[in-house]
Amino acid sequence: MVSVDEFPISTANDIPGFRIIETKGFVYGLTVRSRGFGGQVAAGLRSLVGGEIKEYVSMMEKTRSDALDNMMQHARELGANAVIAARYDSNEISGEMQEILVYGTAVVAEKIE
Repeated sequence: MVSVDEFPISTANDIPGFRIIETKGFVYGLTVRSRGFGGQVAAGLRSLVGGEIKEYVSMMEKTRSDALDNMMQHARELGANAVIAARYDSNEISGEMQEILVYGTAVVAEKIE
């Protein structure tokens, strides 16, 4: 896991404590996940009684993390060390898969002393 000081990511158009010195451009990270058969059965049974479906929560946390890592890699390839205006988007594919997209603007930022 990369710390915020190593690779800051902000949903705002700036990063508190940093000065943006260059904009590198649009970046994104995309991943698609499917819950395995066993997980689908367990989640289906849990949905009958209600409550949080931990199998899907776990899958979505991993999926969001992977998409974020992919976006950071894309930003690094452009020479950026931070991302601003970051957003997540999510879509279901064929009822069994989940697509997660994270996107933003790659920038070069320097810490304000």
